[in-house]
Amino acid sequence: MTRAIATVALLVCANSFMTLAWYGQIAFRSKFERVGLIGVIFLSWSIALFEYFFMVPANRLGSAQFGGPFSLWELKVMQEVITLIIFTLFMLAFMKSEPIRWNHLVGFFFLVVAVFFIFKK
Repeated sequence: MTRAIATVALLVCANSFMTLAWYGQIAFRSKFERVGLIGVIFLSWSIALFEYFFMVPANRLGSAQFGGPFSLWELKVMQEVITLIIFTLFMLAFMKSEPIRWNHLVGFFFLVVAVFFIFKK
């Protein structure tokens, strides 16, 4: 159980950095306008490096091939759902010009259904 919790916690950290690396330059556009595209790319890569510091251990801890509780299918689908949760929180906090709509919620529902079927033995 401890490996499962550690895996989820590491995935949350990894996806937080990933979301910031990919979308932070849009959310904080005014702070990055003078840096230019190449500067933003290098800044995003620098942030994304921290994603890997969390993602790689999460996959190793969680993977059944390394004694963890999850198959690779389960890890991938769980990671996608965590990504959408983190992305949604980021959107609600920083991108108020793009509200969440009913079709987004329906899509999220189907992803949760996907998790159910992927974890079904």
